[in-house]
Amino acid sequence: MTTQRPIYGPTALLTPANLMTAFRLAVAPVFIYFIIFHRVSWWTSLVGLLAAASDYFDGIVARRHGTTTSGAFLDPLADKVIVLGSLYALVISRPHGLAPFVVPALLITAREVWMSVYRSREARRGVSIPASQLAKWKTFVQDVAIAFCVLPLTGHHVWIGVATIWVAVAMTLYTGWDYYVKGRQANRAR
Repeated sequence: MTTQRPIYGPTALLTPANLMTAFRLAVAPVFIYFIIFHRVSWWTSLVGLLAAASDYFDGIVARRHGTTTSGAFLDPLADKVIVLGSLYALVISRPHGLAPFVVPALLITAREVWMSVYRSREARRGVSIPASQLAKWKTFVQDVAIAFCVLPLTGHHVWIGVATIWVAVAMTLYTGWDYYVKGRQANRAR
């Protein structure tokens, strides 16, 4: 069995996967707007689906065409913009607003900020901490939780979205701890 050679090298910037990630970053403000002003609607759901689909497909395209350093930075950035922007949009949206979403939003924000600082610090030391499979599932569960909050079939039942967001919070905190432990192990092994 032969393996396909990557089309793009690790320093490439203008790749199909990066274009899909840029699309996701461009769609993020539209999705956030729809959550704030039309939280539970098919239009909000459609825009969110476009963002989630581009996340799924840019990963496939990146693996097929070759992963890049810019993609390794931009893809998680786009995930954070969509997830955190959506959570804070849920915090300020009506009718339920602040109460059910503020603590999950703050916990996920704290983990993401801490993890970005930690991974950056470790990268300067020459330690790479790649995304785990569980972290990819964590992002999927975050997306599903947000979807449950905006889909007309489930969005009016706030408890469904809130319960799923708490599952996402647990996964988010656990994967943060897992990255920290793996970083410490990598440092000890050096």
